[in-house]
Amino acid sequence: MRALALAGPTACGKSGFAPPLAEAVGGEIISVDSGAVYRKMDIGTAKPSAAVRAQIPHRLIDVCNPNENFNAGIFCRLAAAAAAEISARGKIPLLAGGTMMYFHALSRGMHDLPEISAAVRGAVREDMKKFGAAAMHRRLAKLDSAAAEKISENDSHRIARALELTAAAGRPLSELTAQKKPPPALQISYIFLIPEDRGRLRQRIAARLKNMFAAGLTAETRAVISEFNLHADSPPLRMAGYRQTAAHLRGEYCETEAQKRAYYATCQLAKRQATWIRNWRGAAEIINPFAADAENKIIAAAKGIFRR
Repeated sequence: MRALALAGPTACGKSGFAPPLAEAVGGEIISVDSGAVYRKMDIGTAKPSAAVRAQIPHRLIDVCNPNENFNAGIFCRLAAAAAAEISARGKIPLLAGGTMMYFHALSRGMHDLPEISAAVRGAVREDMKKFGAAAMHRRLAKLDSAAAEKISENDSHRIARALELTAAAGRPLSELTAQKKPPPALQISYIFLIPEDRGRLRQRIAARLKNMFAAGLTAETRAVISEFNLHADSPPLRMAGYRQTAAHLRGEYCETEAQKRAYYATCQLAKRQATWIRNWRGAAEIINPFAADAENKIIAAAKGIFRR
């Protein structure tokens, strides 16, 4: 099943280019954004407006609550199902976003990992809070030294995930990931947006964050923490912007400092995304999103892909 992807670092303009691209090629958008899946987290994830989503369908936005489990495996299943439904109606699935782990999983396939029960997840997360990441990393090393070697002892999220999968499967995670991956469900043609002017990208990041805080990011973060009983290690609060705002709400620093730290964290995210794209092994169209005729170039590239 063929699909088109529009990917690039945060704040480079993907969500602005995706709707006219979808209209030009007869497509519908599948969001590839690990933050946009969460309901009631709108400001900090820069979701497309209701007007834009009414104009062009967007899938995989607002699909779960912030206290519910969501991961790359769930994303791939939902994205493949959405792409199949879009294709069945003669439309082109347009994958648009910046969560490179999700693009990697869609393009290269994923290992068949077990579902994790609420009981297992709750027990691991409770132990993480009680004993801390270093102790839990030692626990993982005893169960699966190969998996532990690949995870920093400070990375509580990945440590917990590895322990959850090991418990759910009843055998080491490294054994599960050593198995051959099933083939990917989608044949994806990529258009990568790579800003040539990194200074301008940083300016856009700063401006967007300023607007987010002015629009009520702090109040939004406070509300989702309260409503969904989130804690510091909850995956939604690990996102740049929300992480720093949550720390401010815990009294660790003021809102101005939160915005400053969110800026640096978002710049680091953009750098990681750009590095992932540069290391991509496969054919792709590369376009500077800040060029005056970027939209026309993107549309022309997409039409060229589907003429091949």
